Amino acid sequence: MKKIYFILLIALILVLFVLNLLLGTVHIPFKDVMAILFSPPSQAGSGASVFSNIIWSSRVPQALTALMAGAGLAVSGLQMQTVFRNPLAGPSVLGISNGASLGVALVVLMSGSLGGVALSRLGYLGDVAMSVAAIAGALAVMGLIVWVAQRVQSGVTLLIIGVMIGYLANAIIGVLKFFSNEEDIKAYVVWGLGSFARVSGDQMVLFVVLMAILLPLSMLLVKTMNLLLLGDAYARNLGLNIQRARTLVILSAGILVAIVTAYCGPIMFIGLAVPHLARALFRTSDHRILMPATLLFGGALALLCNLIARMPGFEGALPVNSVTALVGAPVIAAVLFRRKE
Repeated sequence: MKKIYFILLIALILVLFVLNLLLGTVHIPFKDVMAILFSPPSQAGSGASVFSNIIWSSRVPQALTALMAGAGLAVSGLQMQTVFRNPLAGPSVLGISNGASLGVALVVLMSGSLGGVALSRLGYLGDVAMSVAAIAGALAVMGLIVWVAQRVQSGVTLLIIGVMIGYLANAIIGVLKFFSNEEDIKAYVVWGLGSFARVSGDQMVLFVVLMAILLPLSMLLVKTMNLLLLGDAYARNLGLNIQRARTLVILSAGILVAIVTAYCGPIMFIGLAVPHLARALFRTSDHRILMPATLLFGGALALLCNLIARMPGFEGALPVNSVTALVGAPVIAAVLFRRKE
C-alpha cells in the first residue's frame, strides 16, 4: 500500500508541475508546452519564441524553485519535530528564519539611510545582495544555535533559547523599520511575503543544485532520527551520542532553511504542516518512510500553493505565505484538537 502512495505522490507532482507550466497570465496550449519542452524551437509551432521565453524564463524556474523549496522546508520541519519531539516545532522554531530576515533588514533598511540609494532600485544586484545577506544572517544564528546545542543538555532549553533569539531579531528589525524610509520598508515587506518567482537564471540553477545535494545528504540521518524517537536514555544505551546526533540534525535542518529563506524569503507553514500530512497518510513514525514521503509531500504542496497564488489572473497575484497559511493553519488546528483528545 505504501508503494502505491509513493507512486501517487510522484504522479501528483508531475501533474502539478505541468499545470504550473500551463496556467498563468498568458494561456499556452498543452501541445505547445510539450513542443517547447521536447522539440527544437523551429518545430514548436507559431508564437514559439514568445511562448518559449515565458516557459523557460518564468514558469520552469518558478516551478522548480517551488518544488525544491517545498521539499527542503518539509524535510527540515520533520527533522525539527523529531529532534525536539514536539509536533508543533517547525523550520523557524530556532530563529534561523528570523536570522535571515535580520540579515536582509540590515542590508535593505539601512541602505537608503546610510548609502542614500535604496537597495530595491539596484535590480539584479540588489536581489543578489539580499540573498547573500539572508544566508549570512541565517548561518550566523545557526552557528550560535549549534554552539548552544553542544553545551545544553535539555532540548526544551535549546528550544526556548531559539525562540528568544527569534524575538531579539524581530526587535532589532522593528527598530530598523522605525528609522528607515518608506521605500526601503516596502522592499523589505515584499521580500518578507515570500515568493517562488524571484529566483531565475543562474540563481535558479545554483539553488536547484544546492538543494539536490543537501536533500540526499539529509537522508543519511534517517537512522539517527529513528533512534532519537526512542528517547535519550534508550538511544544512549544503543550507543548514540545524543549531543552529536542532535547537533547534526539541527545543522541539516538549519542549512536547508537558510538556503530556502535566502532565495525565496520566509515561507511559512509548509515545514510545520507537511510532516503531519505524511504521518496521517502513511501511518508510521519510521523515518525510512517518512523522510522520502515528507520530501515528496512538501514539493507537491509548494507547487499547489504556487498554482493557487497565480489563479486570480496575473503572476504573483497573492503572496505565497497567504496561500500556505490557508493550507497549513487547518492542519495545525487539527493537531491541537487531536492532542487535546
